[in-house]
Amino acid sequence: MVTNITNLGRSGLSDWLIQRFSAVILALYTLFIVAYLLLNPGLDYATWNGLFAQTWMRIFSLLAFVSIAAHAWIGLWTVTTDYLKSTGIRLAVQSAIILAIFVFLVWGIQILWGA
Repeated sequence: MVTNITNLGRSGLSDWLIQRFSAVILALYTLFIVAYLLLNPGLDYATWNGLFAQTWMRIFSLLAFVSIAAHAWIGLWTVTTDYLKSTGIRLAVQSAIILAIFVFLVWGIQILWGA
């Protein structure tokens, strides 16, 4: 039996709730971006930059970034614990996944809030 040492929540229920909540946020963000692109057919850099210069859009995007990170970690943790039976290999793969998710999250925040 695999222990809960490396999963995000304290239990399967909390992981399930985080997974569903993050999926809703990602769906809303995707729908918003698609609608914005469809409603602005002549989109230029100034308009796009103006959208992402607004604080509410940066916060919404940050929430989407954090949701992607949480959603990806729970999903990949589940897959690795189900299919990688060797503890050493599983921990190595999970460590690489954590590092990649962290790097992408920090990179996204830097792009979003950087100068």
